[in-house]
Formats: sequence, C-alpha cells, structure tokens
Amino acid sequence: MSQTTNIMIVGVGGQGTLLASRLLGAALLREGYDVKLSEVHGMSQRGGSVVTYVRFGDRVDSPVIERGEADILLAFELLEAARWLPFLKPGGKVIVNTQRIDPMPVIMGKASYPEHLTDKLAAAGVELSALDAVALAEQAGSVKAVNVVLIGRMARSMALTRAQWHDIIRETVPPKFIELNCKAFDLGYGETPEA
Repeated sequence: MSQTTNIMIVGVGGQGTLLASRLLGAALLREGYDVKLSEVHGMSQRGGSVVTYVRFGDRVDSPVIERGEADILLAFELLEAARWLPFLKPGGKVIVNTQRIDPMPVIMGKASYPEHLTDKLAAAGVELSALDAVALAEQAGSVKAVNVVLIGRMARSMALTRAQWHDIIRETVPPKFIELNCKAFDLGYGETPEA
C-alpha cells in the first residue's frame, strides 16, 4: 500500500485558497505524484468557509480527506484553523496565518470571536507554525499575496527547492504578478527575497 499525504487548505472566501491549491498541485505533479484536489465552497463570495483537499502519493483513489487524516492543515485564518483541527491526524502540522476575520455571527453581535486561539492550537499536541502572513504579504507588495506567503512557509517541509517553486509560480500566475509572488513566497519561506 502506497503512502498518501493529505493537506487541507482552509480559509475564508476571497483569501486566495484556490490559487494556493493550484500552486501546490502543480508542484506535486511536477514531482511525479498522483494528485487529487477537491474544493468545498461554503458561502465563499460572502466570506464563508472555503476548504480544499490536496492528496498526493504514488496512487490516490479519492480526493476526500476524512476526520483525523490530514497531515498538514494550512489555515488562512485562526478560527478556520480551529474549526478544521479535528481533521488533522495526531501530531500533524498546522501552519496558520494569525489574521482574524470575524464571521457573520460575530459581526452581527450574536457571538464573540474565541480568544487565545493560537494558544489553544499549540496546546492541541500539533506542530504549530503561526505567522502574520498579512504583514509579510504587505512587505512583498500586496496583501493579496497572503496565500503565497503561506505556501512558502509550508514549502519548508517539502522536497522542492526555492528555485523550483519560483518556476512553478512563473508558470501559474500572470506575468505582472510573478515578482510579487516570488517575494511573498521567499518571505513565507523565511529567506530574503531574491533580487
């Protein structure tokens, strides 16, 4: 039986989770893996929850990730990380943007945003990497590059080199956004952006 790796990309509509899954899928295909992607949209146009399953290995039969199966949870927002945490396997990795986006019940005053979510995630027995991806994206040149900052952070635990990721970015994003996205990737990775 071949080993399958499961990654869940979770966020709020409009944060760029779908581009992140496209970049990741392209990278994995380039490495010769069988890759299955499945997108689950909530009310993505209204800031609702958006989830993408990415499964890869020698052979992957189903694109769906069940509770307790995800190796990596890549979360674009703190509450989304907490919401989808039950899907992570014991000892799995959470990479989370520390941004807070209030859901509709909080905006309407019918609920309050949970406090100390980063501490709660850290206490859940997972490998946690929390970063202010918004600040890094702004440093790269646009807050819209949060998705690529987060992919950069996740790439630290993958086999591809930074140069290979830059090639994938060049092949995936429109030419006018290549430099911005390569800088965002490098900042997420934790390296000085290439000139």
